[in-house]
Amino acid sequence: MEWRLPAFKGLRYTGEMYEIYSVDHSLYCAKLRLALRTKGVAWRDIPPTSDYLARVPTGNLPALVDGDLTLTDSEAIAEYLEEKHPSPAMLPTGLIPRAKCRELSRFHDTRLEPALRLLFSNVDPATRSGSEVEEAHAEITKRLTALSVLLDQSPLPRDRLWLCDCGLIVTLEWLDIIERHSVLPALHWSGTVRSYRAQMAALPNVTQELTSYRPRMYEWMQSKGAVERKP
Repeated sequence: MEWRLPAFKGLRYTGEMYEIYSVDHSLYCAKLRLALRTKGVAWRDIPPTSDYLARVPTGNLPALVDGDLTLTDSEAIAEYLEEKHPSPAMLPTGLIPRAKCRELSRFHDTRLEPALRLLFSNVDPATRSGSEVEEAHAEITKRLTALSVLLDQSPLPRDRLWLCDCGLIVTLEWLDIIERHSVLPALHWSGTVRSYRAQMAALPNVTQELTSYRPRMYEWMQSKGAVERKP
């Protein structure tokens, strides 16, 4: 596997290099890559091999390897990178802004993403359960409504990427593709959430990651029969 170097204009490359155990379509691996790109570090993606569980007993992905350190959980890795590479900062200055940033991160990991995950076993039309999709739609709607309020209350400017944005960006991208391919009924996207997505999409590191990641999302959707394969 080749090393991936931050390549967009204006980013300072730190010279650091990490190995990341990951799989191409993983939401949390994409979340981590947004932080890696923003921090200006290079990494090499490594697929989990047969001996992966010996190194990472939990089986979590992604996992970061930095010398003798192996660290799992995307949030723990992101905060490790924040402490090791404090510039550019991905946590804001001040007690309250930092707390609100962490609140959004936890909301993503414990509320919004689990609601999305309810759909993954129902992407394949051949095995889709209407009642489960209906349940997931209700849960996602509730979480999107809460997200809109949290974003309205957030003191964080949206002209840069914060740690809390990394997971939200990827999960909202998944919700969009799943909705557009009729896996679930239409969602209500508030003006706040739409504006947030547009502001995030305008950031170069987000553009770079999503350009690389979207084909992996489509490949996974195709493997589940939700997207027609090109002839």
